[in-house]
Amino acid sequence: MAIARYPGFVIDCPDPAALATFYATLLDWKAEIRPDWADIRSDDGQCISFQPVKGYTPPEWPSQRVPQQMHLDVIVDDLDGGEAAVLGLGATKHEYQPGTTFRVFLDPAGHPFCLCVE
Repeated sequence: MAIARYPGFVIDCPDPAALATFYATLLDWKAEIRPDWADIRSDDGQCISFQPVKGYTPPEWPSQRVPQQMHLDVIVDDLDGGEAAVLGLGATKHEYQPGTTFRVFLDPAGHPFCLCVE
């Protein structure tokens, strides 16, 4: 018997509203933004939350001098189309690309995330 339906993720960042808006648009989820916290939710109840951290330092990937701690893999049908979309939302493509079936980007707060094809 499962104890919970979905894992929840909480991502540290300097501006929860901005980062929640970025990921809500990317995933087509609904954003719930409060002054000191933000959530995004899928239609089936999955949730990613964003909390403010004073003095936030973004991860340094791939060096891990400041570890990434976690990252999201987002499945897309087309890497080129997905890349154009996330760049338009404010992501940046990382110069280091270690694979061919995925691409590494940094969200507006500097967290690495990948666009992947199955």
